[in-house]
Amino acid sequence: MKKALKNTFTGIGISLTVFVVIGIIFDVKGGGDFSMQEYGFTKMVLGCLFTGIGFGLPSGIYENERLPLGMKILVHLGIGCSVYTAAAFFAGWIPKGLGAGKCALIIAAQLLLAFVIWLGFYFSNVSAAGKMNERIKKLDK
Repeated sequence: MKKALKNTFTGIGISLTVFVVIGIIFDVKGGGDFSMQEYGFTKMVLGCLFTGIGFGLPSGIYENERLPLGMKILVHLGIGCSVYTAAAFFAGWIPKGLGAGKCALIIAAQLLLAFVIWLGFYFSNVSAAGKMNERIKKLDK
């Protein structure tokens, strides 16, 4: 339970950080005239919270030693990306009025970002495991 909460809050933190950074980019790009209507900000924050939960909570699947890594990735990113896509439509990050082609491009870019974030965690964990193994080898000598 403690690990699930940690994973969930980590996911929410990452989601909100990405939201703030992208918000700053849009604000600067728009010359400081970035405004929202019809509860746009509230919808976006709720979308970030659900996205963080959608990626953070299922990351506990990596604790299951019986599943192969590919299946763990599929479950984790499948759930996370599904929740994220639903949240993106809810929050207006994917404007439906752009047409199917542009919506598909936006979804692809968002999925690529999710995979890049996952890769960062993967390589960080692989590096940490390597360092721990080296430390254990030194202690065994």
